[in-house]
Amino acid sequence: MAADESRADVKLDLIDVGRRFGRRTVFQGLSAEVKTGQTLVIAGANGSGKSTLMKIIAGLLPSSSGRVEVAVDGMSLNTQERRRSIGFVSPDLTLYAELTGAENLQFFGRLNGLSLTRDELITLFERVGLKGRGRDYVRSYSSGMRQRLKYAFALLHRPAILLLDEPTMNLDAQGVQIVQEIVASQKRRGMVVIATNEPREVAWGDVVVRLES
Repeated sequence: MAADESRADVKLDLIDVGRRFGRRTVFQGLSAEVKTGQTLVIAGANGSGKSTLMKIIAGLLPSSSGRVEVAVDGMSLNTQERRRSIGFVSPDLTLYAELTGAENLQFFGRLNGLSLTRDELITLFERVGLKGRGRDYVRSYSSGMRQRLKYAFALLHRPAILLLDEPTMNLDAQGVQIVQEIVASQKRRGMVVIATNEPREVAWGDVVVRLES
């Protein structure tokens, strides 16, 4: 599995997007345009709605107002198609501690209609800095190793859009370097969306949307 595959023509538009929970307005009137080769950063303090906006972009949560439009190679995607074009690294992703790292990837791969070969698994584990750890049970993984495994999961289906919620959480310096390499690689073949309140990560953005808490 090569780190860089064919380049997709991707376009993401946020058009006056808003979200309410009951009477509470989390955010409203958010607009942005992002294209292939760019990184969108959603910046803001804890509780400002970064993760909520990420879920709306991913098609996991509806907006209360406005809309999100995603097009790949000139074709507008509906919600289900959008989900298939997105890889998502999120604190909400649950890994199965009683399975090995490789078994976790094989399980998630089957959910996406993928049958992974041994070589593909080895390449994925090497890419995220987990070389030789695929046969270890996830319950033995450190928090940083689990974060790296989430990246392997997000990259399984070679997504056109990579969504990273708190991308370097629990990672050491080597892990941060791996994330930077993954972001650079993804920008060459699609786009990246990052939710963060870390100034270093905000600086990765070509387009920045700032949320008020």
